[in-house]
Amino acid sequence: MAHPTTRFGNRVANYVRFRPNYPPAVIELLARHARLTPHSLIADIGSGTGLLAAAFLGQGYTVIGVEPNREMREAGDTLLAGYPNFRSVPAQAEATTLPDGAVDLIVAGQAFHWFDVPETRREWLRILKPNHLAALIWNERNPEASAFVRETEALIDTYAAALDPDGAIREGGRDRIPALFVHAPVHLDEFPHIQQLDLEGLLGRVASCSYIPDEADPHYPEMSVELAQVFDRHQQNGRVTLHYRTKVYWAPMR
Repeated sequence: MAHPTTRFGNRVANYVRFRPNYPPAVIELLARHARLTPHSLIADIGSGTGLLAAAFLGQGYTVIGVEPNREMREAGDTLLAGYPNFRSVPAQAEATTLPDGAVDLIVAGQAFHWFDVPETRREWLRILKPNHLAALIWNERNPEASAFVRETEALIDTYAAALDPDGAIREGGRDRIPALFVHAPVHLDEFPHIQQLDLEGLLGRVASCSYIPDEADPHYPEMSVELAQVFDRHQQNGRVTLHYRTKVYWAPMR
């Protein structure tokens, strides 16, 4: 099992091309409750290739991406090169290198399961302004939405068994969320989200998951054949719809 700082190096291209973005409603929710202004500073922890940062930058906010994986960070820098109000730092959730009390909102998309929670809590309390918000966000595939998503999820479960045997990565560390916030009730908001994919997109989306065999794995060919069969059963005009529930867990850090 590769360390989080190196684990995604061979998946960056698929991540950039085929991971879903985030619904505008997520930004609206957090902007309202965090009382963001044009001068607010947002720290995107585990910023990866910049998908979540892009959603905030598109609304005019200033974002610092904190990302330990070099390939992911460089991909994010390329994606967000047109935003002068973005910069990235090669650091981790537990040691961001950011100044004391500098941040108005902390967000983490699809990354919380990699964090050491006690160390992360101490660090986030240090960099965040007093009583300001942090939010943990997931685009979670929704098997209740369609037979296609159920079949895709079942296939993912089968091939994830070797790389994520206890399901900890897929679970995302949600059972540890109370340990991050401790002294505040955690709010959960949920938004529907979809992604339209052709066969190449579906193969790339699945292969972007760190717990799935990648193109170099001997199990990848058989997995890709089975996934193509799922696609063929459900495609309409050469495309399928992958349904998500975008979940936002948020609370003030105290």
